[in-house]
Amino acid sequence: MTPLRIVILGLTITSSWGNGHATTYRGLVRELDARGHDVTFLERDVPWYAEHRDLSEPPYGRTELYADLNDLKRRFGDAVQGADAVIVGSYVPEGVAVGEWVTAYATGATAFYDIDTPITLARLEGGGLEYLNRELIPRYRLYLSFTGGPTLERLEREFGAPVARPLYCSVDPAVHRPDDGEVRWDMGYLGTYSDDRQSGLERLMLDVARDARRRRFVVAGPQYPASLRWPDAVERIEHVPPERHRWFYGAQRFTLNITRDDMKRAGYAPSVRLFEAAACGVPVVSDDWPGLETFFRPGEEILVSDGPDATRRYLDELSETERLALAARARAHVLAHHTSARRAAELEGFLREVM
Repeated sequence: MTPLRIVILGLTITSSWGNGHATTYRGLVRELDARGHDVTFLERDVPWYAEHRDLSEPPYGRTELYADLNDLKRRFGDAVQGADAVIVGSYVPEGVAVGEWVTAYATGATAFYDIDTPITLARLEGGGLEYLNRELIPRYRLYLSFTGGPTLERLEREFGAPVARPLYCSVDPAVHRPDDGEVRWDMGYLGTYSDDRQSGLERLMLDVARDARRRRFVVAGPQYPASLRWPDAVERIEHVPPERHRWFYGAQRFTLNITRDDMKRAGYAPSVRLFEAAACGVPVVSDDWPGLETFFRPGEEILVSDGPDATRRYLDELSETERLALAARARAHVLAHHTSARRAAELEGFLREVM
C-alpha cells in the first residue's frame, strides 16, 4: 500500500515523567515508521517536560518542538495541510484551538486520539476542557479511544463522532520482556499519584504491608504527598524511566494495578501497566472493572483482588509453579494482541477507512 504522511500533535514523546503518553507515542511512531510511513510528531515545548526529557531525539520518525500556537502554525502549517492524516492527542496544550485549526486547515483525514477517554467524557459532562469540547468532536473525521466497549457507541451517538474506534495502549516486546535479575519485592506498584487511586493502593497493598512479616513492597511514581506515611515494609522510588520498567517489574513476584474512578465507570480501559508487566512475565493483581475479562481471563491470566485478604492469599498461597504458569499465559496473550506493531497496523487501517 502507498505510505502515508502522518502528523501527530501529542502531549509529549520526549518525556515519560508523570505521564503515560510518551511510551504510547514512542511505540506507535516507531512502528508506523517501520511500516514505511512518513511520521512527524509535534510537541509543545513546556518547562515541565523540558526539565525531565529522557528521549530528546527519538530515533524514528521526525520530532519537532514548538513554542506556542503561532509558532506551530508558522513553522508546521505546510506539514499539517499536506498530510494524509493529522492526529491531535488528548491533553495537548490549547488543544481546542489546535483542533479547530487542524480540522479547518488540514486537507487529509483528521483524528482525535484520546488517551484519557473516561476523564475526557466525565469533564465534558461537567464543563469544558482545554483540549476538547463538544463542538469540536464532530469536526474530527475519526475518534480514536483508549477505551472500548459501550463508550465507542456513546461517542458516536451522544457526542457526534463520525467514526469511533478503539486504539488501546500497547507494549514493545523488545523492551518489555522477562528480566533475569534478582527478585527484591513480593509486590510493587508503578503509577503517578492520584487521589482516586490512593484508596485502592491502601486497601489492596499498603494494608497488607502494614502487618506483613518478611514481606517487601515497593511503590514507584512521582507526585505523592510528602505527608503520606508509608509502612516500614514499603520502599519508595520517585521515578522509574521506561527503559527501567523491565527491571522494575522483574524485581517483583507480583505487580499491582489500580484503576482510576473514571476508568472504572467507563470500563474497557486497560492500563498500559497491565500489558507491560504481563509482557515482562510478572503476574498482575488488579482491582476489578467492567470489561477486564475481554483483555485477560481472570484466574488464568490475571488475578483480581477486592481487598487485603485476597491480596494476602495470592502472596501466601499461590505456588511458584502456578505463579509462573499464570504469568506465561498472560505474556503469550499480550504478545499476540497488544504490541505496538499491532496498534500501528490497526491505526493504519482506521485512517485508511476514513480517508
